[in-house]
Amino acid sequence: MSYLGSGELEEEGENDLGEYEGERNEVGERHGQGKARLPNGDTYEGNYEFGKRHGQGTYKFKNGARYIGDYVKNKKHGQGTFIYPDGSRYEGEWADDQRHGQGVYYYVNNDTYTGEWFNHQRHGQGTYLYAETGSKYVGTWVHGRQEGAAELIHLNHRYQGKFINKNPVGPGKYIFDVGCEQHGEYCLTDMERGEAKEEEETLVNIVPKWKALNITELALWTPTLSEEQPPPEGQGQEEPQGLTGVGDPSEDIQAEGFEGELEPRGADEDVDTFRQESQENSYDIDQGNLNFDEEPSDLQD
Repeated sequence: MSYLGSGELEEEGENDLGEYEGERNEVGERHGQGKARLPNGDTYEGNYEFGKRHGQGTYKFKNGARYIGDYVKNKKHGQGTFIYPDGSRYEGEWADDQRHGQGVYYYVNNDTYTGEWFNHQRHGQGTYLYAETGSKYVGTWVHGRQEGAAELIHLNHRYQGKFINKNPVGPGKYIFDVGCEQHGEYCLTDMERGEAKEEEETLVNIVPKWKALNITELALWTPTLSEEQPPPEGQGQEEPQGLTGVGDPSEDIQAEGFEGELEPRGADEDVDTFRQESQENSYDIDQGNLNFDEEPSDLQD
């Protein structure tokens, strides 16, 4: 797939001059605005400096791909848009001919990734939107894979936890729109597939298994103010020193490390019903339309 990117689409170097019309400097080098038709059939129109593509320009490959953006000494560097032969495209930052920095990739199936890139791969903080289901992964990426603290958001529920090599691992929680949370943990189990001879290794598929621990109300933060007696008349009031324990409510919902359990606080009928059902049957990942075996459509390592 075109996600592999422009590494498959080599541009002609400065020594492959081809045909050129445009400005030159005093020593005859391409310098300023110009157009070039290269020996391999590619074309370039834009700025040159001392014989190299430098500044704004448009490079068109003979297979239909094209790059529109900044160049530095013949390499894509700065802001630019790369449109691939299949119609997918990347818009964002480049460094030394690589997707590097902040950028958005629009895939053929209408999925999108918005976030950080490093050496041509998704790396750092980013959001992947699955167009078909409307679900999205918001969190950390490492060398193109979902890994680290993240939140997987669906239409009527979400999962918060930690991912390793695309799979949820360890403590986490599901948050449901009915007004409750299910805390638990994911354990990786080995499921053997196929047969193998003694000398050969058996094919193993790692599958995350959810183990529910308890159900609670949503962890909402409510401010409480203690009633204090007014100071004696005539005495000045000190400036407030800040409320102890008051923080961002989001701190109560961490993306990883759910080692403490939250106590239920008088749940409503929906929560009671959900708790009763969950005691008998823990939340089934398949019921939530989650499939951690599937990768984003572009991951073809």
